[in-house]
Amino acid sequence: MSITSEADDLPGGRPQKAGIAIADVITGMYSTVAILAALNHRAEKGDGQYIDMSLLDCMVAMGSNQVTSYFATGKIPRRYGNAHASLVPYQVFDTADGQMVVAVGNDVQWRSYCEAIGLDDLAADPKWNKVAGRITGRSELMPELCNTMLTRTTADWIARLEAKDVPCGSIKNYKQVFEDPHVQYRGLRVDMPRGAGGTVSTIASPLRLKGTPVTYEQEPPLLGEHTEDVLGELLGKSAEDIAALKGRGVI
Repeated sequence: MSITSEADDLPGGRPQKAGIAIADVITGMYSTVAILAALNHRAEKGDGQYIDMSLLDCMVAMGSNQVTSYFATGKIPRRYGNAHASLVPYQVFDTADGQMVVAVGNDVQWRSYCEAIGLDDLAADPKWNKVAGRITGRSELMPELCNTMLTRTTADWIARLEAKDVPCGSIKNYKQVFEDPHVQYRGLRVDMPRGAGGTVSTIASPLRLKGTPVTYEQEPPLLGEHTEDVLGELLGKSAEDIAALKGRGVI
């Protein structure tokens, strides 16, 4: 949160949480890697091992770029909002009908960007033609770029920038995400039939394995659907034990 949101001197400038449960998700992913490593070790050496996974460890590790920069320089990373600490312009822009991201990653892309938005004079200006100048002069340069980006729609800008090979993209809500032709082509929404009727929608796995593709054989369970199976088969509870738990309102 200390590196997320706008700088303190801008509107909204305070630590901000992310929109998803990053700690939970990233710890699950790190845990998967740890489990696979342990399984590989077991296959080679024959013995298992205890795995200790911490939400704290994983969140600190995920900040590797900022952390190593701090270790190297002693400078505490600051918040840049939707801008980039070491590239300009590399941020969100307001357009005539919404918002979009422009990601100018080098000086060649800067010249192409200026051509696409009709500001060739900026590309030729030695003050701005190098990354270092655009970083140090960020506060002076950005107002003109922001005002220019307001003059056309997001779709218009994307067409112009993509024609010049400038990385860019619109900002979509989840309704728009699943209307996107690329998302639809990749089949990222999976509608699974329920045994009792109807369907439930879920997200496709991003793991694409040619030899052993992911299959979707069992829909997400209803609340309590497998409670008795878990208690009986995994925990060894008898039918009488389960009935007693039900009678007491435990399950």
